[in-house]
Amino acid sequence: MVVKLLSPPLPSDSSLQGSMSHYLSQKSTLNAILLGVSYVDAVHIFSLYGMVPDVAAALMPLCEAFGSMPPPSNHRSTIVDETSVYSVFSCAFLCLLRLWKFYKPPQEYCLAGRGGSVRLELTLDYLVLMHNSRIEFPNSSATSTNSGSSTGSFDEVPTQPIYIDSFPKLRAWYIQNQACIASTLSGLGNTNPVHQVANKILSMICRKMTKSGVVSGNLSSASSSSVSGSSLSTSDDSYQRPTLPAWEFLEAVPYVLEAVLTACYHGRISSRDMTTSLRDLVDFLPASLAAIVSYFSAEITRGIWKAVPMNGTEWPSPGAALHSIEDEVKEILASAGVQIHSCYPRGVPPMLPLPMAALVSLTITFKLDRSLDYIHGIIGQALENCAGGSSWPSMPIIGALWTQKVRRWHDFIVLSCIRSPFGRDKDAVAQLIQSCFSSFLRSSPSSGSDITASRGVGALMGESITGHQGLHFPMAPGFIYLRTCRTFHDTYFVSEMILRQVIDCSHKLANGWSSNGPPHLKSGRPPLSGAASMASQVAMLGAGLLCVAGGPLLVQVLYEETLPTLLLSAQEQMLEDPGPVASTLQGYAMANMLFFCGSLLWGSEKTSPIMKLSFLSRRPRVVGTHMDFIAGVLDGHILLGCDPGTWKAYVSCFVFLVVKFVPTWLRDIKLDTLKKIAVGLRSWHEHDLALSLLERGGPKTISAVVETLLQ
Repeated sequence: MVVKLLSPPLPSDSSLQGSMSHYLSQKSTLNAILLGVSYVDAVHIFSLYGMVPDVAAALMPLCEAFGSMPPPSNHRSTIVDETSVYSVFSCAFLCLLRLWKFYKPPQEYCLAGRGGSVRLELTLDYLVLMHNSRIEFPNSSATSTNSGSSTGSFDEVPTQPIYIDSFPKLRAWYIQNQACIASTLSGLGNTNPVHQVANKILSMICRKMTKSGVVSGNLSSASSSSVSGSSLSTSDDSYQRPTLPAWEFLEAVPYVLEAVLTACYHGRISSRDMTTSLRDLVDFLPASLAAIVSYFSAEITRGIWKAVPMNGTEWPSPGAALHSIEDEVKEILASAGVQIHSCYPRGVPPMLPLPMAALVSLTITFKLDRSLDYIHGIIGQALENCAGGSSWPSMPIIGALWTQKVRRWHDFIVLSCIRSPFGRDKDAVAQLIQSCFSSFLRSSPSSGSDITASRGVGALMGESITGHQGLHFPMAPGFIYLRTCRTFHDTYFVSEMILRQVIDCSHKLANGWSSNGPPHLKSGRPPLSGAASMASQVAMLGAGLLCVAGGPLLVQVLYEETLPTLLLSAQEQMLEDPGPVASTLQGYAMANMLFFCGSLLWGSEKTSPIMKLSFLSRRPRVVGTHMDFIAGVLDGHILLGCDPGTWKAYVSCFVFLVVKFVPTWLRDIKLDTLKKIAVGLRSWHEHDLALSLLERGGPKTISAVVETLLQ
């Protein structure tokens, strides 16, 4: 329904002027719809229904059209109860940005490797491709169904493919936003048209400043007089307001922010004046918040700005709420088995980097009004992401400031602040991972119950997080892991920790089985299948933790680097003298974890046209590389360092799982690789498994299957 309502059919006159007038006639209706879908939970609902690409596709024409129209000459503020071109554009634009989450910390771009970011992040191009693919492949019948309608139904619009090049203004801003993240800006001048617009904006937002000075040495004389505090009459004030289309306005905003932030850094304007000017900028065009968040988050990540004291004089003070929140965070983490140190000594004003202080000072000026949900939906997530992208422990300070503003949000803010230690402290990450495994094992019987039973999962995830008197203690480590795992910056470390925990748990299960009963009487022991079942569940837990924390890239690294390196390492680097049962369970657990990671990420079906647009297209190469490694070891070209029992259990189990559950993976493996693995399996007397492997390799393996049967 939302997609249809946001896609009013265009008139038969498809000219630009005709389209503009048509959108203007729908302005009030579209504004009401956009405000209605801009509440905080809307994005999650769109995501649950799989409609994010379609809603984004419906918003792009609105952004392009309303962003190309100038406001009336008497426009002053958008944060009022009136519908304007700027208000419709801002609602549509900020909603679009929330869908593609552009305000993630730029650190994720900096840590990119292997052609992708650390985590799977949506981009505008990706959303467009997903929208077009859903039309071309699974929804191809919808087009023909609607094509016979002559009533101009709303259904006709969403079934058309879109391309980002069809929206030149949006595309230009998208490229500029990426450039602002990648590098710093140059100073202002008077010859560049964009800089001239920036000077006009500075004249408008700096008109209330009382402290004399010049924001930037490159400002025009008009801007300088405005900044220096010269009085302006009402007519002059109206004349200074730029009546430009929103796209032209947004293009100049980063230069305005650079000038204002630099002036505050050098003391030419006060912090209060800067906050007021930023708020005036957002009041005039709320869509400016996109540029503000993008620019400040990039500057926070660069780490080149000095820290300022949050002492209540120049910048707002968190007061006693800071230490209260920090104590609660420490208590919550301690209940989950994680010990952290205090970051804020008492008696010393806490510090924040200048861009972070400016951003949080701006955000606490907004009222908690339902009509401003489209703004709160941006600033809330942006503050958390900016704090996570900085090495400075800033989230508790931000939380304390917001707790003073909205006391009923106390529990939510505390839960948001528990992410802070894990972004900079590897020891805290290691403790949390270890606590997840220990809580799962401690409450699960070694006889091997179903993983969905309330015991293991109940201890891992907990039953509730709040009670009648606030947050519930102790808090389960699994819940904390899900809340914090996206702040783990060193995901390679996380991968190694999870894998070693899986191996260590397998060793403990084997020792528990061996010590349960008389050493020479097998009849007094529980069946080994119980320990193997529990090792499989531990491997499944490890796979889930790894996929949630690292995403596609980390699974790729596990297949290509982490696990092969561990198998090639010396035996004493894994576990000293594991014994035959422990060696077998270790290989079994590693194979299960690798398989579960791949199946969670890539699934079991063939790569569909939609999947080829995303990270799923990497599966044939990643799995093929790992199978080549296995074949190289079995062929004798690669020497192992692990226990032979571990290796045999690992290969046999992994090949069995692939053959039984995801046989389509084998069609992309080279014939020579499959033959070498089959030969190795037959040498271990795994004749049936070797034959099944070749049978599922596709047409290319027919001759190899025949040869095997004739032997």
